Amino acid sequence: MILAESPSLNKIIMDTLKPLNVPVASMRYNQTADTYIVFLVYNEAPEMSADDEEIITKYFIQMDVFSSGNFTKLVKDVVKLMKNAGFGRMFASETYDEDMKKFRKILRFDYETKIEEDN
Repeated sequence: MILAESPSLNKIIMDTLKPLNVPVASMRYNQTADTYIVFLVYNEAPEMSADDEEIITKYFIQMDVFSSGNFTKLVKDVVKLMKNAGFGRMFASETYDEDMKKFRKILRFDYETKIEEDN
């Protein structure tokens, strides 16, 4: 799905995940909740150019779901919401963080936006 560049990608992600009713933060979270989601854009690249001008930008987003308990349903809901919002799922992995005593699901998505010309 290709959308105009505004609203910001962070706002799109936050709005997309709002129905989950868990804390969602860009890059850092203060870890006061047992379950939360942190995301970041780890790469941004031109997807299409014309006349040496970038027309479409592709963003690569990593989303980490942290939880002290079973987070299987939450992860499925995250993937569903992100796909419905036009994000493509690229990768998933899970681990357990001994220091934080939390399960961690790592999800990666891509997303494209069309750059609008200034008039």
